[in-house]
Amino acid sequence: MKHKPIRAIFPGSFDPITNGHLDVIGRGVKLFDELIVAVGQNPLKDVLFTPDERVDMIRQLIADKPRVFVQSYDCLTVEFARRVGADVMLRGLRNLTDVQYEFQLAMTNRTVAGIETVFIMTSEEYGYVNSTMVREIALLGGDVSRLIPTPVYDALRRRLESRPSTP
Repeated sequence: MKHKPIRAIFPGSFDPITNGHLDVIGRGVKLFDELIVAVGQNPLKDVLFTPDERVDMIRQLIADKPRVFVQSYDCLTVEFARRVGADVMLRGLRNLTDVQYEFQLAMTNRTVAGIETVFIMTSEEYGYVNSTMVREIALLGGDVSRLIPTPVYDALRRRLESRPSTP
């Protein structure tokens, strides 16, 4: 008997996408028939790249993964999941702080929207990396080249060089 294809979303701001995100995508695609990298817009976050820029960067990075797609959204994540027919939400875990936050979020999403969450532990080498930290280090002139893919690093450098300097 043929099974219904399982579609998952991997939501996040991805501003910028990190090597840790790519690690989760690479391992997550092995678990699902389709994986949608869902680029969310959080009005409370100060972003460096527009949603379209983030989608374009991610599409370039996953071009060799035929069952991975990228879309942006500007609604509740559970609403986006419903719109695209996702069965599961994929989330990466780095540490105990993530576990506490993600557990609460997963329980809420299941109660409110009936969507299950699958967690993947991030590889040890990326256990400390997140987009906020990458942005902060880069804005302060630090080297983030080992934390993000080279094309993203190049785009980040160009973006920071084009920003007006503040006194």
